[in-house]
Amino acid sequence: MFVPPLARAISVDIEYEPIYNLAMTIAPCTPDASELTKKLNYGTWQFQKAWMPLHVVDAEGCFFTDSHGKRYFDLSSQLMCVNLGHKNAAVIAAIEQQARSLAYIAPGHTTDARVQLSVLLLDVLPRGLTKFFFTTSGTDANEAAFKIARMYTGRSKIVSRYRSYHGATTGSIAATGDPRRWAMEPGGKGPNVVFAPEVNCYCCPIKHSYPGCGIACAEYLEHIIENEGDVAAVLVEPVVGTNGILVPPPEYLPRLRKICDDHGVLLIADEVMSGWGRTGKWFAVDHWNVVPDILVTAKGITSAYVPLGLCATSGKIAEYFEDHFFSHGHTYEAHPMTLAPAVATIHEMQRLNLVERAREMGVYLGEKLTALKDRHPSIGDVRGLGLFWAVELVKNRQTKEPFNTKADKVLGKPLMVGRIAGEMMKNGVAVQAWLSHFIIAPPLIVEKSEIDFGVAVLDQALHLADEQVEA
Repeated sequence: MFVPPLARAISVDIEYEPIYNLAMTIAPCTPDASELTKKLNYGTWQFQKAWMPLHVVDAEGCFFTDSHGKRYFDLSSQLMCVNLGHKNAAVIAAIEQQARSLAYIAPGHTTDARVQLSVLLLDVLPRGLTKFFFTTSGTDANEAAFKIARMYTGRSKIVSRYRSYHGATTGSIAATGDPRRWAMEPGGKGPNVVFAPEVNCYCCPIKHSYPGCGIACAEYLEHIIENEGDVAAVLVEPVVGTNGILVPPPEYLPRLRKICDDHGVLLIADEVMSGWGRTGKWFAVDHWNVVPDILVTAKGITSAYVPLGLCATSGKIAEYFEDHFFSHGHTYEAHPMTLAPAVATIHEMQRLNLVERAREMGVYLGEKLTALKDRHPSIGDVRGLGLFWAVELVKNRQTKEPFNTKADKVLGKPLMVGRIAGEMMKNGVAVQAWLSHFIIAPPLIVEKSEIDFGVAVLDQALHLADEQVEA
């Protein structure tokens, strides 16, 4: 067996020597890659015993290919992030060019890519967001937002919502409402995060009905602010992502903006998933002409070709730090290898008119998904905006009882949506599922024929849920 010279110098434990030797000789397109990854890596948010990762060797456009040559339609843009589709030539060229000219420089310096991206952001972000801190993920961007909000206001509490996900680090997971937070508690939640009811007009958590509710979920949030005290910011996903693609009624965000203003509280919009054209606007808040004090985003900013996050603040906040210490930073802030592809991504979105395209194709996708509801008693709700949709499954349409609960997920019980997603994978469609719904969010370059294919495979697989529906 040939072992590269560098590899010979590495000490390998006897227990893992066979695995190491296999890794050194592994060839592309072998099934061993899945076994080695399972043995040596952790799979995220799941029991490790059942994890066997698919070995992916290629991707292009709206499809990716496994080591056996099977192609899959990417119905959820991986993790709702590959907005340009796979192998966009302009973004790849930007990565290569930046690597050749300047792969890294410390964040205390500036670069051409940093200036170019900052100027571009002024054109696409909501007006009034004029100062930027670059990170490597949405999680990091939220951490920066929390710290900025606390430094600026001199207060400590963040009000979040139960149907939410904001990241996996200590602060961001503490502000996450879904069950991924539970493993960090009691210490993970801490005294500095308070949860409010989410906007969910299909199944209201406070048992109201729109439009007669008077946007009670927003009013409840004001009640929290008034009674908690010491609130620095309210954190919302303008359109909730993983936890259900929950689109608020038109009055909600404007009312929330006023509540925050009335109480001197900052409004943080987490647009990690809903930004970058996904909803048919550059950012979801643009649908309601609301400008947050801080906007955090990631994912689509580079179409996920490289890791980049952004924390954008208002000029008012920026002015505060002219005479106050900005106590935040990290080694990879404003990393040039992350910024250059973001510039290329924005230019490609503009060239291909993808924001408008997402709006137009979203109408088509929404019609196709809504038509499924008439044929499948297991579908309780279909909702979305642009190319950002959810299909929610229920065991009983009248009671809206789901097939599975949050506890089922963390206890490792089989999920109905997981069974259906597995069936769809067999038929060449990859889709993201969470608890009781599917996230339908194809790349913004998707064609109608590709949507037809993805929806048809979902249509076929839904019989698994239909068979379990209670009369």
